Amino acid sequence: MARSHFDPSRHKWREVLGEPDLSYPVRHDYTILGHDLAAGTLDMVVRWGPDGGHCHKHRHTATTTVLVLEGEQRLRDVHPDGSLGEERVRRAGDYALTTAESLPHLECGGPEGGVAFFGCHSTDGKLYEIVDDHGKLIFDVTMETLLADFAANT
Repeated sequence: MARSHFDPSRHKWREVLGEPDLSYPVRHDYTILGHDLAAGTLDMVVRWGPDGGHCHKHRHTATTTVLVLEGEQRLRDVHPDGSLGEERVRRAGDYALTTAESLPHLECGGPEGGVAFFGCHSTDGKLYEIVDDHGKLIFDVTMETLLADFAANT
């Protein structure tokens, strides 16, 4: 059986950098592989370098399939009082299904970075909420806003 390999050089990437006053460093890249707005699906890949850069704190509002392709994905839940939960580590080959019932979380790669596939399924187009250090909503990310951001920045 042939071994599959994700080749990041075949895709355009959008670099995301956070504001310097955040309590954690934000730096990652993402690419959108495909989407079907009418069906409520969007497939994307996120990659983190070994520099400890995170995604913005967020909470999934869509059911999301996660498959770690390379390296590690590290997550820490954000509790309502702002405290962080224990770190969870997903390694290359690990699968997870995240539902809209999940807590907000911090997410980054491991010491060597990481690459993860996200298959998002939403009945209303909402993907996730970017939240502050205490889990309060800052911004709703929808399929349309993510597609517009990707198109404007790649």
